[in-house]
Amino acid sequence: MSSASSATSFDSRSFLATLTDAPGVYRMLDAAGGVLYVGKAKNLKRRVSSYFQKTGHSPRIALMLQQVAHMEVTATRSEAEALILENTLIKKLVPKYNILFRDDKSYPYIGLSGGTFPRLFYHRGGFDKKSRYFGPFPNALAVRESIQLVQKAFLLRTCENAVFAHRSRPCLLHQIHRCTAPCVGLISADDYATDVRLAELFLRGKHSEVIDNLSARMSEAADQLKFEDAAMLRDQIKSLQAVLHRQYVSSTREADVDIIAAVVEHGEPCVNLAMVRGGLHLGDRAYFPQAVGGAEAGEVLAAFVAQHYADKPIPARIILSPWPLDDALEGVQAGRHAGPAKNEMERAWLAMAENNARLAMTSRKQANTRSGSRLAALQEALDLSDPPHRIECFDISHTMGEGTVASCVVCVDGAMKKSDYRRFNISGITGGDDYAAMRQALTRRYAKVGAGETANTPDLVLIDGGKGQHSIARDVFAELGLDHLQSIGVAKGEGRKPGLETLFVHGRSEPLQLAMDNAGFHLLQEIRDEAHRFAIVGHRARRAKARGHSKLEDIAGIGPARRRNLLAQFGGLDGVRAATIEDLCRVTGISRHLAEAIYTQLRS
Repeated sequence: MSSASSATSFDSRSFLATLTDAPGVYRMLDAAGGVLYVGKAKNLKRRVSSYFQKTGHSPRIALMLQQVAHMEVTATRSEAEALILENTLIKKLVPKYNILFRDDKSYPYIGLSGGTFPRLFYHRGGFDKKSRYFGPFPNALAVRESIQLVQKAFLLRTCENAVFAHRSRPCLLHQIHRCTAPCVGLISADDYATDVRLAELFLRGKHSEVIDNLSARMSEAADQLKFEDAAMLRDQIKSLQAVLHRQYVSSTREADVDIIAAVVEHGEPCVNLAMVRGGLHLGDRAYFPQAVGGAEAGEVLAAFVAQHYADKPIPARIILSPWPLDDALEGVQAGRHAGPAKNEMERAWLAMAENNARLAMTSRKQANTRSGSRLAALQEALDLSDPPHRIECFDISHTMGEGTVASCVVCVDGAMKKSDYRRFNISGITGGDDYAAMRQALTRRYAKVGAGETANTPDLVLIDGGKGQHSIARDVFAELGLDHLQSIGVAKGEGRKPGLETLFVHGRSEPLQLAMDNAGFHLLQEIRDEAHRFAIVGHRARRAKARGHSKLEDIAGIGPARRRNLLAQFGGLDGVRAATIEDLCRVTGISRHLAEAIYTQLRS
């Protein structure tokens, strides 16, 4: 570590004389010690010197250099280490002049599970060593479309393991020719493994190999007079070819390509990333940086490339615009793969990416305008001093008390912020007690806020429920010293019809009903519906996991029917665990001997 400083201005000449030629990270600081900029370099001396020895900097960089009073550098052993350190410091320090893109590691993938009959599934998050993953894809729609294609062509199962293990007859997917029903033994393990291998080849972009394989099998079946099998393989080939012809974008090569275009209009930057995998255009995704400060398109693109490929796979080819990027690819192994469009096909891809970036900017401006008007309407309706910047909404989901999950969704400046969503697995309460579940969720969420943590404190809390649930929320806020938080209970209307909701607003003695066309009311409905959706997804996942291996399954004599009877009778596993032997004996199919075994094993 080395540093240099001056009481009034930065002595760049003296500092540059001490610099090393090693790779590393440099930090520019102002007179107060605040970090202005963090950058990486393959050669620290050459990179830092370029700031003070070159002219013609962009207005943004020129303004930054006027404020530099100190500089610090950290030498690293390699360019890769410098890249990792730079990204870590940018996310931690959020320097004023760095262009920071949201840290989004949740790209969707297609997964193939392990086991005798692998399952095809949609995946986000960490990887399981027992499964294989294909991607990433730019968005969820691209994944689901690809899953539907693979399922239609190769007839792989998509059902959860818990469902698969307890099927006694084929499901609807088998009847509509989307699954070969391995759950009931309608396909052998070897034949299913062949379909899995072909699906894996297809997902890896080996389309020609897959079609050649199917064609050979079709000919073999025809030679053996197995005309029904040959016809099925023929239809499979036609299905694949039709999709490939529709999705190829002027490409005859099964290529993996990223197309990245940065556009700046009226000071608003956007980066559009399009993905081509195996010659298939999977769609695109727009990114907006958190900090810009008048950056030019080249600077925005350089920041995106460095941050995006720091922890993501690099395709064989990366097409960039604008080009060149100077040292934008420094420290990124993508350097030899990247460059401008080289032919008509790549220029068409790039033009599409640039156009989609502009469309994304227009859409975002319209959404911001709409969000502002809805927040203003909500402020007026609730008589708030300011429009609520951060709104959090809570909902509870369970099935007869089983797998209770509370959701907390977040809306910031009128737009849902999914990175701040949280779920709470509720335990230690009586099954079906929504009040206790709400109390636990609110306490867990706001305990640190009550202890003095001010980050991410909401301006408004929505409770999906009526007067009772809202009262619980107010009790929790009082216990935590958060009486100042504004809150609303959103009770469903008559017949649960949208638009007839009643609002229980803290500080108002009478319930409030807003007009169905009130823009602020529409915002509340949207947030409440999102909390409901998020809670249900979490509950179903928890329930499936619990049902996938329930403690009841470990008890001899407890099959699917008896397990369902027990859970229905007592509202979930917690209820079964709390039951006495006499209570258990009253359940259909449970003898006293079996009740004693259940009672003993659930308490062991």
